[in-house]
Amino acid sequence: MAKVKSDTLHVKGIDVGIYTEDYRNEYISLTDIARYRNNDDPRFAIQNWMRNRNTIEFLGLWESLHNPSFNRVQFDTFRTEAGLNRFVMTPSKWVEHTAAIGIVSKAGRYGGTSFILRAGV
Repeated sequence: MAKVKSDTLHVKGIDVGIYTEDYRNEYISLTDIARYRNNDDPRFAIQNWMRNRNTIEFLGLWESLHNPSFNRVQFDTFRTEAGLNRFVMTPSKWVEHTAAIGIVSKAGRYGGTSFILRAGV
């Protein structure tokens, strides 16, 4: 595995990490962005964002374009339920059930959630 290179963007008073191994696939930290809304526990901002129907459709479209192993059947189930009060979505649930590659979620110290930005698709 190649060494991870990191950089930081300063946006609206917060530092947002960007990480890459190959300069074609760059990951931007959603956890850092979510700190703008909830500095104490940014995971709640991410979970609320992922409950939104538009978010699920965006993530599904991205995966459909970039991931041949994407589980479209499970995606359709999530898309149908998105926006309902009972619908709960987390980054790890999204990755586990849809075989997503566009979101990476790591637990523990220096963990967080990142979304991939593809430069050279």
